[in-house]
Amino acid sequence: MKQNKIWVLCFLALALIVALASCNPNVNSRGADIVIGSKDFTEQDILGEILAQQIEAKTNLKVDRRFRLGFTYVCHKALLAGQIDAYVEYTGTALTSVLKQKPISDPKLVYQRLKQAYANQFELSVMPSLGFENTFAIIVRGEDAKALNLQTLSQATKYTPQWRGGFGYEFLEREDGFPGLAKTYNLQFAKPPRVMDLGLMYRALIQKQVDMIAGNSTDGQIARLNLVVLKDDKQYFPPYEAVPIVRSATLKKYPQLRQVFQQLGGLITADEMRRLNYLVEGELRDVKEVVREFLELKGLVKK
Repeated sequence: MKQNKIWVLCFLALALIVALASCNPNVNSRGADIVIGSKDFTEQDILGEILAQQIEAKTNLKVDRRFRLGFTYVCHKALLAGQIDAYVEYTGTALTSVLKQKPISDPKLVYQRLKQAYANQFELSVMPSLGFENTFAIIVRGEDAKALNLQTLSQATKYTPQWRGGFGYEFLEREDGFPGLAKTYNLQFAKPPRVMDLGLMYRALIQKQVDMIAGNSTDGQIARLNLVVLKDDKQYFPPYEAVPIVRSATLKKYPQLRQVFQQLGGLITADEMRRLNYLVEGELRDVKEVVREFLELKGLVKK
């Protein structure tokens, strides 16, 4: 297990170097004014595209898209290095993974701490929430939940000693991830949880290679695959509101961007985000097309 972890760390370090190099503003910049980044999953593709299309629709600025950069650390470092100008982060993730603070359950307090700390420590501006929260979702197969009458995480701990867990590397390592969850619920598995790529966990769950995974509450695949999200009945997870993070220097250079981000505040509900994710993942629709239709529906761009 220790050797596997070393290989994972080496791989992630290499991925970081490649990702940062690939988003160098001097490489294939195409003369862009603004560079929008994203993490490496579908929802982030959609949110990054929403930022990009809104900027293009409301300003004369040219936008470059640098999506699928990697996890939180990579995107944050790219911001600090000036290699991207903005990306969408989740408040609880920023609080625990970037600021290294203990989880807090009050959404308003988390947002205020984040806004102040990011401005003072990093010269980054935290924009208004996009309107939805994407919390961690501890997921099991629907057939298991029905057979065992499972609704909460506390109920599931009776069965996990016979189960196998599958989680992403970041979830296994971060302050608000698996270590604290396991301690809070006394969560034990038959074997140490498998470190899995986020894109493979749902398939592994359906194929019964694992019995419990940590996904995202806005994943479009949850309903499509007849999966069940177990209730976090001990309220372990902090709030994870989706907020654009923007370089303060960029806002100073292009002050018209503030109004653009203000217009996006409260734009998306959790149900709408699940639907957008499903359109891309379940129906294999093009991200740009899906976002364009959504912004038209909201009256932010003309048809």
